[in-house]
Amino acid sequence: MSRMTQGGDVSPPKKSRSGAPRTASRGSSGRRTGDDRYKRGTRRSAGEPLAAAWNPDADNAEESYRRIKAVPKRGILAVYGWRLYAIPILLVITALVVWDTTKAGSPSQAQAVGNTAAAIGGNEVPTDTPDATEKPVTPIDAKIPTADLPPGRDFTQTGPETYRVVPGNGPKVGQGTQKTYTYTIEIENGINATDVGGGDDAFAGLVDTTLADPRGWTSDPRIAVQRVTDKPLVRITLATPETTHKLCGRSIPYESSCRLSRDGRVVINLARWVRGALAFNGDIGTYRVYAINHEVGHAFGRGHEGCQQNDALAPVMMQQSFGVNNNYVAQLNDAVQGTKDPVKADGKVCKTNPYPNPQGKPPGS
Repeated sequence: MSRMTQGGDVSPPKKSRSGAPRTASRGSSGRRTGDDRYKRGTRRSAGEPLAAAWNPDADNAEESYRRIKAVPKRGILAVYGWRLYAIPILLVITALVVWDTTKAGSPSQAQAVGNTAAAIGGNEVPTDTPDATEKPVTPIDAKIPTADLPPGRDFTQTGPETYRVVPGNGPKVGQGTQKTYTYTIEIENGINATDVGGGDDAFAGLVDTTLADPRGWTSDPRIAVQRVTDKPLVRITLATPETTHKLCGRSIPYESSCRLSRDGRVVINLARWVRGALAFNGDIGTYRVYAINHEVGHAFGRGHEGCQQNDALAPVMMQQSFGVNNNYVAQLNDAVQGTKDPVKADGKVCKTNPYPNPQGKPPGS
């Protein structure tokens, strides 16, 4: 092995194949030029840095170049392989994600539809259904005296978040010129007959009667409803307060219900089902009809409304669980972000009303 010391190269010079000593090519000054020092076979001086050849294993650079050049060019599929197919697929997936995100945030999802009379007499059933029902999005510290839960008997506070379908099928009710809404009636497991007020059949019977009432939503000829036991469009569900909080959120300190678009579930809070609302002055039966019509109204595409005239009947889509005073309801709705709140703090106060068409008048009359 050749050793390099500080004093220079002490090993004897190597001979070329012809037997003559091999010498390094130098310039006129005796020093090698920048190009010479990188030629194969030359040696470096102590002051020169190490240099590696581009093709250190080849005996001859030209021979190496010829070998590389002789390799046949591969086709684009051989070069890129699976990447050739993956790139277009990724582009399509990215485009779909962007489109879906934009669609989910479109204003139409949270659009509130005018008052109930206008909705029934309009040209079409709204298809973009708002998720917001009786709950604002942002937590607030509201002081609404009519929004508190009334005193009353105890009820089951929490459940397993699983539900039982109350068996039963029914006839189609309403004309349904535009759409027939199939629905199931479900109760969270753990809720007992005392909570419901007569058992599962009593709850289901009131739902069926309410939706078939001529003062209800089917007075609109565009809408029909039909009870089924499987694959419904709407799931009318009675749930414990804790489960309701998980499903609907708890942005205000008041018990509320909601509608979920992801599975068509209408959630009615057991706390309200048992206790009602202060604005209804202890009339639990009327409040229950209101709760059904209000939450199912969201499934039909209806948004919230405010009181239109002092001492008039409140629209069923007014948040009567919190009161019938626009000032109170508007205070709660101030927390809703990204939507136009139809309820204005104008001091108007209405009377409670459980029906979308309380006089049962034909549309347009």
